[in-house]
Amino acid sequence: MRERQQRPDWTTYFLDIARAVGRRATCLRRRYGAIIVKDHIIVSTGYNGAPRGEANCIDTGICERERLHVPKGQNYELCVAVHAEQNAMLNADPAQMEGATIYIVGINADGTLASGKPCLLCRRMLRNAKLARVVYYETDGSVVTCAPADIHD
Repeated sequence: MRERQQRPDWTTYFLDIARAVGRRATCLRRRYGAIIVKDHIIVSTGYNGAPRGEANCIDTGICERERLHVPKGQNYELCVAVHAEQNAMLNADPAQMEGATIYIVGINADGTLASGKPCLLCRRMLRNAKLARVVYYETDGSVVTCAPADIHD
């Protein structure tokens, strides 16, 4: 008799998909993937990278923030990338985002887990898009689930 197959719960399932989306990211420092989901249906995906039609860091081999040793969360104006959450929102129908959940996963260049906590600008955009929940991994592998307005530094 076969052993019964274990299915992942919905949170794990969607975080796994967000991680896979992040494999398309073009940042040299961190790869982020984000998916927007409503009623267990994927509405949109996004990963971090240069705006469409512009040179990506993985193609030029240059990360200005890395070159200057800028810590995570500082001097975003030096980065050419659009964040994964921003790309997911840009790719989605606004009506479908209302009340939806965004799942975010980040992976550092060395393969370790990066915090998927949205930056201040992305948190504002998530609220403006009327997303109901944010789900992301912290660096220790714990899953955080909250409303966009409940994320604080």
